[in-house]
Amino acid sequence: MSAERFEIVRTGERLAEVGPAWTALWRESGALVFQSQAWIAAWWATVPDRERRALQIVLAWRGDALVAVLPMATCRRKGLRLLEWAAKDHTDYGDALLAGDDPGLLRRMWGHLSAAGGFDLVYLNRLLPGAKARALLDPSQAAGVRLRPNHRSEVSFRVAGDWPTGEAWVAAQSKKTRQNYRRGQKFIGESGPLRFRLLPPDAPMEPVLLRLADLKRKWLAGNQLESNLYDEGSPALSALVRVLAETGLLRAFVLECDGVIVAVSINFVQAGTMMAFVTTYDPAFERGSPGMVLMMDYIQWSIDQGLHTVDFLCGAEAFKSRFATTSVTLDAFMGRRTLPGAAAMMLDSWNLVVRDMRRRSGTPPPQVAAASEAA
Repeated sequence: MSAERFEIVRTGERLAEVGPAWTALWRESGALVFQSQAWIAAWWATVPDRERRALQIVLAWRGDALVAVLPMATCRRKGLRLLEWAAKDHTDYGDALLAGDDPGLLRRMWGHLSAAGGFDLVYLNRLLPGAKARALLDPSQAAGVRLRPNHRSEVSFRVAGDWPTGEAWVAAQSKKTRQNYRRGQKFIGESGPLRFRLLPPDAPMEPVLLRLADLKRKWLAGNQLESNLYDEGSPALSALVRVLAETGLLRAFVLECDGVIVAVSINFVQAGTMMAFVTTYDPAFERGSPGMVLMMDYIQWSIDQGLHTVDFLCGAEAFKSRFATTSVTLDAFMGRRTLPGAAAMMLDSWNLVVRDMRRRSGTPPPQVAAASEAA
């Protein structure tokens, strides 16, 4: 076996050069699209605040073969250099990329990155229970910066069961859910012909994405939220959806009323699972719950296609839990490399204690943001 050679990718040019080897490893490993070179390159090419960021992607080579990737990057926040997943803001499940099962290799890569430095604090979040990167968490084995559990866990809701058809799944829902579905269809249909469809692979996506981004901006503004993924003129959403299309994973569903999109869901399929990446709807039709109608339509479609799970990805929004039959907790971990990083971790822990004490006593939490807030 060839000796290991580690490399840290720090430039967009080198990221592009290793694309073929990385893509071959990604396909061999069966990893999610979030760990693909194309996904991370699309993020890096479109990220709006690149001056705050730096690539820290660790590659492991054996001869000319790429055998593992730790896709990391740093971001400056409140004076700290925070090490996190590359493309973290658009990655629902963070992980390493590895050919086969060699947790020791990932630990050695982590030790190499820790020794190279360039960061104060580590925040690795959205780890699935079976994530390969969990090899870095064993304190008795880990090399480099030690990672400790962090309180910022998240949840992923899924629909999973043994329904023979989509119609059987609908029949298994509560009477109220079935009635709401039919009422929603009827209400929207009063404004024109209602149609649910999967967009064909050769369908032009740009008009759909422009409509999606416009609807999403309205929803975000109404809920006092922000996301640069949907900023007017931003190329990020188109770039990421292009990756899904070019890898053959994309499944874009629309609900149309008289030819106008009233709800849209950009999904992708991997490992027998329908994954819902971005979903939104037209608030002008809110009484008809077009988002709910579209979800029920594509869940039925997925079951009819033999997919065993519909995964709503990261986020505990109520509309996801409405249909979920199971959920998965996504863990987060933090570690410090420098004294400023250690101070930030201590402040983060102290703020959690204070919040818990105030919650138990009924006192409102302080309006001071933690300097170490990483999420």
